[in-house]
Amino acid sequence: MIYLDANATEPLRPAARDAALATMAVTGNPSSIHGPGRAARRRLEDAREAVAAVLNARPRDVVFTAGATEANALAIAALGAGRPLLVGATEHDAVRAAAPQGVTIPVNADGLVAPALLEALLARHPGALVCLMAANNETGVRHDIAAAAALCRRHGAILHVDAAQAAARVPEDWLGMGAVSVAVSGHKAGGPLGAGALVLAPDTEVTAMIRGGGQESGRRGGTPALPAIAGMAAAFGESYEAGRIAGWRDDIEAFCTGLGAIAIGAGAPRLPNTTCLAMPGLRADTQLIALDLAGVAVSAGAACSSGRLAHSHVLAAMGFEGLAGCAIRVSLPWNADAAMVPAFCDAYAAMLARAPRAAGLPRARLTPTEPAAT
Repeated sequence: MIYLDANATEPLRPAARDAALATMAVTGNPSSIHGPGRAARRRLEDAREAVAAVLNARPRDVVFTAGATEANALAIAALGAGRPLLVGATEHDAVRAAAPQGVTIPVNADGLVAPALLEALLARHPGALVCLMAANNETGVRHDIAAAAALCRRHGAILHVDAAQAAARVPEDWLGMGAVSVAVSGHKAGGPLGAGALVLAPDTEVTAMIRGGGQESGRRGGTPALPAIAGMAAAFGESYEAGRIAGWRDDIEAFCTGLGAIAIGAGAPRLPNTTCLAMPGLRADTQLIALDLAGVAVSAGAACSSGRLAHSHVLAAMGFEGLAGCAIRVSLPWNADAAMVPAFCDAYAAMLARAPRAAGLPRARLTPTEPAAT
């Protein structure tokens, strides 16, 4: 199987597997004060320091969670209390679900927030919590977090960043740019499933959403999933060959657009591994099934949504409502190799050959409507 669904979950990195297995051999609860407990605590704090180093944070400001979904929910519940909520139109469903009353920040056809529209919303909703992802999970489009943070400071607002997709691929100093909190995920970096973190700016306090024995300095109850956390920390410490992977992504994109596909968000800064390819007239589920039968694994939008194959709210927000059910996401993993490119291209061409209705359509791009502040 050619695995091209890294944005759903990256393949487990060997260093992450080794760290998780080694930690499983440690008997002890990090909250216990005896020798085995102290040994477990050392591994927990070593992992905290490693994650903090990647995000240029203090170890004490790293709160371990079960994943980015929980980290996003914790940030919004704790930091958004009593504040207006402004939520990017293309945010992950984990953020949208945690802020159902949030005011939507529109995006343009490239999937980017227009600074003028954000500033207009901030002027109307002073002191807001703004939720803006570092990189979109479906298109790979990267927001200008530094510019958004500057606007937030000007209007007395605060910024939360969902960096689940970006943290291990295009790490940036989002806290240094002015974000007050950043959510990250272990398995998006090549770590085991079941671990994430909310990383806070200094002097940013959060109240526990999950209460228990006072773990994580009272900010998240429950015994930590130590093997998954150790694996996450090891994964974040591994290198990522962005240039090599971006070159293969571009080769795939050039081949598919030559056959009539539309690359969504290609005009914006993007993750190096991600392309969102829409083929007008050809349903996403038809494409997924055909490619799967050919031994190629891709997805249609977010992994948590692709099981029901709903139309993409991301593409709809960008003005491509007519293509929202016709797009697949190709996301190359950290261990991609050159052979994946022709393998995918051959499977994609064969799929189109069996679907003349799609292959014969003109390569006309829909004209997105201009977003307006709401």
